[in-house]
Amino acid sequence: MADLRTPPLSDQLCFDLYAASRAVTNAYRPVLADLGLTYPQYLVMVVLWDEGTRTVRQLADTLRLDHGTLTPLLRRMESNGLLTRRRNRSDERFVEIALTPAGDELRSHATKIHCDMTAALGLNPAEFSALQATLRTLTERVSA
Repeated sequence: MADLRTPPLSDQLCFDLYAASRAVTNAYRPVLADLGLTYPQYLVMVVLWDEGTRTVRQLADTLRLDHGTLTPLLRRMESNGLLTRRRNRSDERFVEIALTPAGDELRSHATKIHCDMTAALGLNPAEFSALQATLRTLTERVSA
């Protein structure tokens, strides 16, 4: 007869990933609160700082968020003066997201935030790279 015992929480990889994600997100919270950003808003800003103007679809794909989650987030950021949303002139089906000067001004904090959070993880560069590679591989395999 098969063992019908449910594996304990300590054997559940999903819980370890969930707990780690929450811990990392919580570490960002006080730093981002000083800038008036939530963690998902910060991720949007990082993409726009790095890549410039993007469509909603491009942002959704990059951040692995659905349109229904991203749109209200972008509306709040627009009302806070961090970005603009406007229809593409050549194809009005696409909404382009661009930084305002106030949003671009927050870029000056990005390197410090990244360095502080990297240090908070307590990983040396090799450990950091290995963890990042493992997480990206896992994400690709599960998403396929």
